[in-house]
Amino acid sequence: MSDNPHQGVRLNKFLASCGIGSRRGCDALVQKGEVTVNGEICVNPGYRVRAEDDVKAGGKRLTSLRVESIILHKPAGLVCSRHDELGKKTVYELLPGRFHHLAHVGRLDLESEGLLILSNDGELTQALTHPRHKVQKVYQVTTENAFENSIIAQLEKGVFCEEIGKCRAHKVRRLSSRRLEIILTTGLKRQIRYMIQAVGHRVKKLNRLQVGPLELGDLPLARWRVLTPAERDLLIRSAS
Repeated sequence: MSDNPHQGVRLNKFLASCGIGSRRGCDALVQKGEVTVNGEICVNPGYRVRAEDDVKAGGKRLTSLRVESIILHKPAGLVCSRHDELGKKTVYELLPGRFHHLAHVGRLDLESEGLLILSNDGELTQALTHPRHKVQKVYQVTTENAFENSIIAQLEKGVFCEEIGKCRAHKVRRLSSRRLEIILTTGLKRQIRYMIQAVGHRVKKLNRLQVGPLELGDLPLARWRVLTPAERDLLIRSAS
């Protein structure tokens, strides 16, 4: 975690490594005077935290977490939540206990499957989810019935969805009479399902294949793997 073991780690980076949030969010927390170092309020996000320092946020002592990120091939029928009020099974049931503290970065709805990132890396989460970064996400969509080519232009131009307002796809490509590849740079709730409904069709199957430059590849359904440092850095760069 350390930038330099002798100089310590910048306070905002230390806070992010504790799972507090993105570095930008940690900067704001520091500037509000909500972080103390050795019993004194510290408003300098560039302060270098050393091993012997006692850092607290909201009165709670912080210890840097091991920053981890994993990729899960989510099956349909699971919710992206640690606990579901209606008793539905969650994606965390597929993971060993040591990963249950990780948060999902974005989400896939109950019926959808595909690439899901889970992480406690605040900087990565901020890069992938902040609207200004417009990270591309690639989906393969199967409709219940065959569609006309005219819906491609409609989806790219933008359609009005009663539930979420006007939204559009970044790019749409026909794969077969009932299959589409749809690329989004936004992440509105159930966006693809509502858009397909707006052009007179219904989604039968929805699968996310790619987030930024990261592809699902041949990862088996319901299996997970650790995100490599190179993949993490590539995702950060692609979002900047």
